[in-house]
Amino acid sequence: MSAALQVTAFGLALLSTLFLLLATCTDCWMVNADDSLEVSHKCRGLWRECVTNMQDGVRTCDQYDSILADHPVKIVVTRTLMITADLLAGLALATLVLGLDCITFFKEDPAVKLKMCYGAGATLGAGSMLGLTGSVWYAVDVYVERAMLVSHNIFLGVHYDFGWSCWLGMAGSTGCFVASVLLTCCLS
Repeated sequence: MSAALQVTAFGLALLSTLFLLLATCTDCWMVNADDSLEVSHKCRGLWRECVTNMQDGVRTCDQYDSILADHPVKIVVTRTLMITADLLAGLALATLVLGLDCITFFKEDPAVKLKMCYGAGATLGAGSMLGLTGSVWYAVDVYVERAMLVSHNIFLGVHYDFGWSCWLGMAGSTGCFVASVLLTCCLS
């Protein structure tokens, strides 16, 4: 039972880590949701903003000036939290691979392998909390920005909702948390 649980946790952690990495690297954290003319599709991400012309399919992206330039707090905080979550999830995966019963590394000392699994679970848990905090922070900021415009009766013709990158970050973080629980609470 323990080996099956380890492999399940590893598979979930691997998939979730990939989701976190994709969320960090992709540029659709905010997507336009109110373009009544449907002339273009706009996505804003952590690294750049992209616009796709719906008539001819041409996509253009504007890089943000510099990584070190002054950016909105939501971008800086989300970048920091997501990159840290990615690094922790990657470290946890490497540790978990070495701690799996089916890997012959440290085969003569099962207590060390079990500690590696527990350590990987704790590291995944920390990464999941950071990733979830970054994703939710960004989503709440998008919601607050939209609510402020609505409360002041400002209509710009376009408003932004959560993009698929934001949802991917939340899903990856949740998956890492579930894998963490499996490794720290259910492994005997």
